[in-house]
Amino acid sequence: MRAVVDLILIALNFYWWVIIVSAILSWLIAFNVLNYRNQVVAQIDTVLRALTEPVLAPIRRRIPATGPVDLSPLVLLFGIIFVQLLLTYYVRPYVF
Repeated sequence: MRAVVDLILIALNFYWWVIIVSAILSWLIAFNVLNYRNQVVAQIDTVLRALTEPVLAPIRRRIPATGPVDLSPLVLLFGIIFVQLLLTYYVRPYVF
């Protein structure tokens, strides 16, 4: 059972990094550092959006609009950290 909790923690950690990379890539595209017409950049962006949009879209609908700044990745990152802490402190020590 402890292996399952560890696997969930690893998956959450991986998804945390996917969100960070997605946010950085969106900034680089927005500031024209990376060209979206480049096929590699477009494919990476498509994969990252496919991984993050299903989770970020409901968060965007619930939080108020803040203009050009999207706070939904930040909210999701805090949520992931909260779930990791819950699993680490309250579930993991009591699993045999």
